[in-house]
Amino acid sequence: MSVITFIVLLLGGASVGLVLGYLIRQQIAQSKANSAELKAEKMIGEAKNKEQELLLQAKEKAIKIIDDAKREEDERRKEMKQVQQRLEQRESLFDQKLLSFEENKTKLEQKIEEVKTIRQKIEDIKLEAVKKLETIAGLSRDTAKEELLKRVEDESKADLFNRISKLEKDHGDYFDTEAKKIVIDAMQRCACNHANENTGTIVNLPSDEMKGRIIGKDGRNIKTIEKLTGCELIIDDTPGMLIISGFSMIRRRVAQLAIEKLIKDGRIQPAKIEEFIDTAKKELALDIKKAGEEAVYEMGITGLDPKLVSIIGRLKYRTSYGQNVLNHCLEVGHLAGMMADELGLDPFAARKAGFFHDIGKSIDHETQGSHTELGYKILKKFGVDEDSAQVALTHHDTSPPLLLTKVVMAADAISASRIGARRDTHEEYVARLEELEKVASDFPGIEKVYAIQAGREIRIFVRPEEVDDYAAYNLAKDIARKIEQELTYPGEIKVNVIRENRVVEYAK
Repeated sequence: MSVITFIVLLLGGASVGLVLGYLIRQQIAQSKANSAELKAEKMIGEAKNKEQELLLQAKEKAIKIIDDAKREEDERRKEMKQVQQRLEQRESLFDQKLLSFEENKTKLEQKIEEVKTIRQKIEDIKLEAVKKLETIAGLSRDTAKEELLKRVEDESKADLFNRISKLEKDHGDYFDTEAKKIVIDAMQRCACNHANENTGTIVNLPSDEMKGRIIGKDGRNIKTIEKLTGCELIIDDTPGMLIISGFSMIRRRVAQLAIEKLIKDGRIQPAKIEEFIDTAKKELALDIKKAGEEAVYEMGITGLDPKLVSIIGRLKYRTSYGQNVLNHCLEVGHLAGMMADELGLDPFAARKAGFFHDIGKSIDHETQGSHTELGYKILKKFGVDEDSAQVALTHHDTSPPLLLTKVVMAADAISASRIGARRDTHEEYVARLEELEKVASDFPGIEKVYAIQAGREIRIFVRPEEVDDYAAYNLAKDIARKIEQELTYPGEIKVNVIRENRVVEYAK
């Protein structure tokens, strides 16, 4: 067999294989397609069956819901019908009661008119009877009443006088003894400090070299302190101390705190002096508040406004004829409470009224009006009870309306009349200096006014933008002339008007 024949046979076999393969593959594909269509038809049939089942179930549920809704609607209609029936019944009952009320109202109005008519008839009968009696007696009603009262008074006057005389004779000594006993017991049980306040405060210095530093170059430091505090610094040969002189305890205390801080800091110059004086004023405000809190706690009084407590603390730096007013108020409070307890009165109310009786003195030197009127206004403003406010208003009256006021007046007299408790000369001195400052402060353009040198000199600091040099010269003369016209004083008073410009700039 030749090669060509072999190749031809090979190609023919391959062609036959390809045809057979194609036919087999087509038959396999046809069989697969037929099976997929069968499956799809089967699935479609199952889906239609499920759809029919779901539709049947949905129809059944819908029918059930509709039935339930109809049943609920019927029940609600029945309930609404019952409610409507009850409302109609109530409305009918209300109409019946309203008609009954109207009938009763009409009957009541008729009875009221009948009563008024009867009352008017009675009044007319009484007037006729009175007129007949006046005609028979020959006297008017008022004249007969006065005659009767006068006759009863004349008949009882002798009996009342005899009874009063007998009571005074039998029990006068007893009452006098008991009153003295109550007062003496209260005085013995109350031991309060009543030392006099003076007009000078001593500051201890670490060395005499500190005196020169406080004075400063050309006296600028001491001038700044005196200007800002209103006190006079007395620096003499007495070793290790200087004296702050001034009639105001608050000013002296501010100066003392500031100087002590300057000594401790060591840098004594005008800028530091101003800083420490401001700090001292803040510390003094805290000390005033603390003093008020301690006094209120000692008296056992609670629930007071913090502003009222601060006003009470100001009494620590206020004197009356040399006697510290805060100590005086505490003493009066204790004494009044003790005496009230002996007399059967409320001791707490008496102690409270006695403590508040001079509260007006905390601001009487700043506000116009007597300390009694100011005290009443302060206590009423902060909601303190009426009895305490009345005691503050009437404790200097000759005939006070309250028995509590008389108890406080007795305690006030005991506290003020202790030996050494008060000095008239100190109060007169302070009043004279305050009046001197007030006379000078009435002029415009004045910033500060201080009376120093025991009232022999008055320093006036003016605002330089409002008062020029020529106006300052005229102001000094006007103040001096007003002092001469309005005040009475020994010797002469130096009027010192100070006008100072200060320019401050910062290099940045």
